[in-house]
Amino acid sequence: MKLDSYWTDTAPAFTPKPAELPARADVVVVGAGFTGLSAALALARRGASVVVLEAGERVASEASCRNGGHVNNGLAVDYGVAADRYGTAQACAWYHAFDAAVDSVERVVRDEGIACDFERNGKLKLATRPAHCEALARSAERMRREVDPDVEFIDAARVRQEVGSERFVGGLLQKKSAQMHMGRFAHGLASAAERQGAQIHLGTAATRFTRLGSGHAHRVDTARGSLQAGQLLLATGASQHGGYASFGWLRRRIVGIGSFIIVTEPLGAERARSLLAVRRTCVTVANIHHYFRLTADHRLVFGGRARFALSSPTSDRKSGAILQRGLAETFPQLAGAGIDYCWGGLVDMTQDRLPHAGERDGLYYSMGYSGHGTQMSVHMGLRMAEVMAGNAAANPWRDRPWPAIPGHLGPPWFLPAVGLYYRVKDMVA
Repeated sequence: MKLDSYWTDTAPAFTPKPAELPARADVVVVGAGFTGLSAALALARRGASVVVLEAGERVASEASCRNGGHVNNGLAVDYGVAADRYGTAQACAWYHAFDAAVDSVERVVRDEGIACDFERNGKLKLATRPAHCEALARSAERMRREVDPDVEFIDAARVRQEVGSERFVGGLLQKKSAQMHMGRFAHGLASAAERQGAQIHLGTAATRFTRLGSGHAHRVDTARGSLQAGQLLLATGASQHGGYASFGWLRRRIVGIGSFIIVTEPLGAERARSLLAVRRTCVTVANIHHYFRLTADHRLVFGGRARFALSSPTSDRKSGAILQRGLAETFPQLAGAGIDYCWGGLVDMTQDRLPHAGERDGLYYSMGYSGHGTQMSVHMGLRMAEVMAGNAAANPWRDRPWPAIPGHLGPPWFLPAVGLYYRVKDMVA
């Protein structure tokens, strides 16, 4: 079993063209994940000189390629909860922003000719208890009425036609959702940005930002030297390296929460089809939930918040063992299947579980995707390029308050207590 992401291990490694760090650039982007790379692509298309700084030795080496491979529409919070809290019009706008985000990914894949197994087969949100099933049915009715007429509630019999498991008693089908091979998409996205003229510098952590005057210009310090940026975009998510880790204002507003994933050996087309006949992305209804899908080579990708801990080889092994038990409970027919990959990653969670993007003290940022980032990160990279060109209205998350999380100053010391709280909630729900 490899303690490595299936997506990075089965994709070509992107090797940027050799280049010295320039003395200045129109835009410096910190972070070569999906937000940073898509912003670099869009900015370079506009004729800007763009430099992307990545602390790691690979593009998309953190959350962008350490996830379950879902490209789902729908909010990270329940639509009804969001509508009751923020108003129907605002919740609808945010819901449609995620629809647009899936469209953005599909458009980039098509326009740049990226071979990444992109498929738009929809998402099933699956209930394991009658109470959850009733809540999904109510949610489907409200969503059809207010925001998404294509949403469909399906009963246990219909679920069993699609999912080879007896655990589920109903589901919510969102038909706009998609999936893709994250590593191949990352390679294609980075290649496209470089073709447009963006420079990508790996192993180059941004260590400090110094604002120059009252505008957007900054000096950016790295271990390889300094450069001046006409504009600076921070696109690091919850990375523990460089920009996010050193910028206290953001660090107090994002909690990096571990999410862990295992991938089976190849199961063969027939066996895979017996598990997920329509090859949708699937997620279970629970605070500590599971998510799963098939790959193009007929493996099952099975993930979840197995432990409220950060990723490390030891932590990943422990979490992988927990996920294997969950896999066997969900699909008993896979109890003996080999596990070829196991890894963990960080979800950049915000207190309200919604993205935050904008500008503060001359610094642009977009992050906090809260587990729904593969599509929104691409979308927001493209949107932030518009914002930085002068179109503030392009940002669907603009002008939102973002208070600090009380007691959170750096490492999330409170995660074990949070994990216990959610486990108790799941037991009594």
